[in-house]
Amino acid sequence: MDPLVKKTIAFVKKELTFAEGGHDWFHTERVFKVACHIAKTENVDLTIVQLGALLHDIADSKFHNGDETIGPRKAKAFLENEHAPSNIVNHVIAIIENISFKGGNFKATFTSKELQVVQDADRLDALGAIGIARTFNYGGFKNRAIYDPTIPPNLTMTKEEYKKSTAPTINHFYEKLLLLKNKMNTSTGKNLAEQRHLFMEEFLTQFYNEWEGKL
Repeated sequence: MDPLVKKTIAFVKKELTFAEGGHDWFHTERVFKVACHIAKTENVDLTIVQLGALLHDIADSKFHNGDETIGPRKAKAFLENEHAPSNIVNHVIAIIENISFKGGNFKATFTSKELQVVQDADRLDALGAIGIARTFNYGGFKNRAIYDPTIPPNLTMTKEEYKKSTAPTINHFYEKLLLLKNKMNTSTGKNLAEQRHLFMEEFLTQFYNEWEGKL
């Protein structure tokens, strides 16, 4: 493993010691592992993929009053302190700045195969069993209702509306999670997303049956 990647792992573990359960070191580690797996079938710079995966959530704006500059600044300061080449620093920062879903209406200003790999890995962690667990963990963290049939999902939110939403957790499935399958970039990511998407659909069917008291 690249020495810089090893140092980055240690840095991220320390920084995310007290992070919310869905955006902690274990989330980053899963994204890192899946990104490495996807990278095997893509023509990419593995070091950039690994660094992008490790640093993509170093300071998620959700936990910093919506400030989207903190993560890139913190990652840049770390990489420059480790004397990483400027081309690597710039690429990793561009990945961090353009990886997020942000309501689905966010227009990326940068693209690369490395970004696509890391983005797929991050989105996969929002799907399937882990995605369900993370969604309800964050909903509880924000003290949101689990479900309210009188509040329908909003599929036309702007980026700012998405960031400020206080809707019930179940709505998030329709406003983000179930949309991710069709937003994957790589063939490996698409195949994995299909499986996890089906699992979520089965969960929702079971959820509504139990909510409505169907025995």
